[in-house]
Order: sequence, then structure tokens, then C-alpha cells
Amino acid sequence: MDFEFKDRYDINDFLKITSILRGEGGCPWDREQTADSLKKYVLEEAYEVIDACDAGGMKLADELGDLLLQITMLSQIGTEEGSFCFDDVCDMISKKMILRHPHVFGNVKAETSEKVLDNWEKIKRKERDISTVTDSMCDVTKGMPAMLRAYKIQHKASKVGFDWDTVSPCIDKVHEEADEVRGAIAKGDPKEIQNEIGDLIFAVVNVARFQGVNPELAAGMSNEKFVKRFAYIEKKAKSLGKKLEDMTLKEMDKLWDEAKSIGI
Repeated sequence: MDFEFKDRYDINDFLKITSILRGEGGCPWDREQTADSLKKYVLEEAYEVIDACDAGGMKLADELGDLLLQITMLSQIGTEEGSFCFDDVCDMISKKMILRHPHVFGNVKAETSEKVLDNWEKIKRKERDISTVTDSMCDVTKGMPAMLRAYKIQHKASKVGFDWDTVSPCIDKVHEEADEVRGAIAKGDPKEIQNEIGDLIFAVVNVARFQGVNPELAAGMSNEKFVKRFAYIEKKAKSLGKKLEDMTLKEMDKLWDEAKSIGI
């Protein structure tokens, strides 16, 4: 195998490594992968990068490398199919950044972040031939998490005035949708229950958007909070010589409130 082992590697080395893994005599698993099979790994690695952003440092560098592997693998598949290569990826994103930053690479003025984003959206709409607000909503990729997509769709509606003036009606809508969930559950229709729960989630996302809160990050924080508090319940139960399976909900709720009171 024609490969030079080094103390430190760069992007050209990494592209060669990816090519070797996909090539004759390479890794059987890597050779079997397709653009379709890699979708889940792209998503998983992107989420791990998000987690690593909190840690920073080499942990973030490590996770960025895992995400870069998905990009180079997909680019290698493109090369093998003759549709595109990694250089095309670099060329397209470079041109896009230059085109969408006329305030840096041209003579357009944009002295605030808001103006930059406004210019960005105008340029993107022109590139993609988006002429209506509905077009812009449909352009929000369906592949992203549903709550984040809802956030973006709602934001686009708000840009043309389809929005409340205060957060209060948003919260009222949450209560209204919660009542409709109760009604659907009372009827026992699974399809209607799913539909109403979706409306409730959409309403909650709207409250988050109105307050400038990313719903995905907020939900992620609540997930971690739940796990930590449940860990406290389990640990405390063990110290009391009890098994969770033998405890009542009331007993576990008491420990939950205890965890909450000490800031967990």
C-alpha cells in the first residue's frame, strides 16, 4: 500500500486515506457505504459536534473530524460516480460565501448582523428563484429536526407580519392546543391524538421563537436535566435500601422534588 505514515496529517492526507478506505483492498465496510446509508451517520456526527461545542478544545476538534469524515466519504462516492469531487465542494462553498458576503467582498454596506442576515436571505431567494413566502417555507429542508423546522417556518411568517405583538397570545394558544389534546385523547382516535399533539408542539415552539429560544437546545437541556434528576432518585433510593420497582410514584416524586430543591 502506497501510504506515508506521519506525525501530523493535513486535508490532502485525509482525502487520500478516504480514497484508500474506499478503494480496492480497502475496508469492506467503507466500500459498502452509499450516500443513502451515510445519512444517519451525518446526522449522528452533527449532533455529537453540537455536544462537543460545550466542551470545546480537542474534544471539539475530534468530533469535527468525525463529521469531516462523512463529508470526505460522500465526496469520494461522488468522485467514483463521476458526479462531483471534494474540490467541487470547496469551490461551491467558496463561491457561495463570496456571493453572500457582498459587504466583505463587494461594495454593499451591512454594519449590523441583522442587515447581514437580511442581505443573505435576499441573495438566497434570488439564487433559488424563491418568489413567495410559501416558497421560502417549502425551501426549509424537511431533513432537519421538526421543532427547528417549525421555528424557521414561523420566523418566515413573522417577517411579513403574521405574528402576535406579545408572547401572551402565544401562551394562550399553548393552553388551547393542550385542551384539544385532552379532547382527542377522550375520543380515543390515534390519528387525531397525533395531530393535536403536533399542534401543541408547534404552539410551544412559537413561544420559544417569540422569546428568542432555540427549541431544540431547550429540549436538549430538559433531557439532560431529567436524566440527572432521575440519577439522583436512583442513587438516593439505593442508599435507602430500596429498588425503584418497589417504590410508589409518590415516593419517587418526593425524591425528584428533593433533587430539584438542591439545584439538580
